[in-house]
Amino acid sequence: MSAQPPNYNPELYTPETLRYVQGDSKRPQSVLEYNPQHEVPEVGTSDSPVEVGARAEYLNRAPSPVSTIATKTQDGSSPAPLFPEPSNANNYPFSQKFTSQMAGDDSQDALVAKGVNPAKSSRYQDLEYADPHSQDAAGATKRSGPLGKFFSDGRYPLQQRIENKKRGIGIQSRPYVVWAMTIAMIGVFIYELVLNGREQGSPISLKPFINPMLGPSGSALINLGSRFPPCMKNVADVPISTPIACMNNTENPISQVCTVGDLCGFGGIPSGQEPNQWFRFILPIFLHAGIIHLLLNMFAQLSLSAQIEREMGSGGFLLVYSAAGIFGNVLGGNFSLVGVPSVGASGAIFGTLAVTWVDLVAHWKYHYRPVRKLVFMIIELIIGIAIGFIPYVDNFAHIGGFLMGLLVGTVFYPVISESKRHKTIMWIFRLAAIPLAIVLFVLLIRNFYTADPYAACSGCRYLSCIPTAANNRCKGTGLTTTSVNN
Repeated sequence: MSAQPPNYNPELYTPETLRYVQGDSKRPQSVLEYNPQHEVPEVGTSDSPVEVGARAEYLNRAPSPVSTIATKTQDGSSPAPLFPEPSNANNYPFSQKFTSQMAGDDSQDALVAKGVNPAKSSRYQDLEYADPHSQDAAGATKRSGPLGKFFSDGRYPLQQRIENKKRGIGIQSRPYVVWAMTIAMIGVFIYELVLNGREQGSPISLKPFINPMLGPSGSALINLGSRFPPCMKNVADVPISTPIACMNNTENPISQVCTVGDLCGFGGIPSGQEPNQWFRFILPIFLHAGIIHLLLNMFAQLSLSAQIEREMGSGGFLLVYSAAGIFGNVLGGNFSLVGVPSVGASGAIFGTLAVTWVDLVAHWKYHYRPVRKLVFMIIELIIGIAIGFIPYVDNFAHIGGFLMGLLVGTVFYPVISESKRHKTIMWIFRLAAIPLAIVLFVLLIRNFYTADPYAACSGCRYLSCIPTAANNRCKGTGLTTTSVNN
């Protein structure tokens, strides 16, 4: 039994009155002859006449925006097409949907109001994954500068921003800074192993003592640029003429002796000159004490820090990461034992950890089970601080990085403010955080170069040191320790 087209009436339509003709060569058009008192649905195209009822596969298909139906009246004139182009002036439901898409009006509000499927929109990716700062509040395309991304002025639908926050979607999809930093740190660590292998015959320091982090010797780390105050300023207890084990020393007691000035590297520090290798506040971020140290830091960096960069954008993240890492070294240079070298990106990573606190407090109601999350974050922070008391780990890098991460993260983390009150409070914190961060940097750097750090805070050293006889109850220099500090 042959299929019949919908609404087919054999009294009005016969096989003799329905035919198909070839349109132009680019897009065939269908011509339909019919009783002028009645309307029929649009039909498909074919190269040869067909019998009504033979096939209904292409009948009553949805009208195409570029297709028309030519009709003829009894007097031979051609009336207006039966199916005109989609227009808002028509009452056809489909016309409003197609017109909005053809006009590019596929913003979130327009699509929702008109019932258009977002997956069929010409720019559906803008709803969830495109840069939110490229749209204004009405969904129109808008480009904002770097400061707009830093401060998250949110020129795109508020509900979309909230949904993105709940789903963990940030303002960019890839953590470029984290990737670049990770590659650089791995490259630097390979060079550390090569240097130690050339000096001691083994990439990992095994003699006179084993480096517990499975890395180069402490002397090699000093030479490569670790934070080591005697190479940065005059230290009364450790002058540059102080004898110290050379990089190639493998015996205990020390058989290969160098001076601090020779071991500082970067051209050395000639006798009679004041050491001033200020760049040792920065270089330690790229150095690591060993394989274990590197793996732990890179795991945290590629997971936690990478997510923070996606949420903040590369510009703001780089400022937080750098400020936290440098300030951690500044704080450690003031209060850690002066004779112990320190390396690692722990301060910078703790700075990104602090940003998660800013996010939790500022977006409390958008987080799933925020109280439970806060409890876990407190436990995580306590564990991180406790690790700082283990030998070879610098707790001041953790504390300083976390503190600076809170301040700088408050300034640059994109915060969603639904009310003027919330927005005002955030700007008060931002305006207070900027001068406080600057003051901390200035005071501690000045204190490092002009005053005795221990005199400024005699008890601060205990935040990163467990008193033992080996370190003279945390009052010695720590220079006799041949292992390295994390």
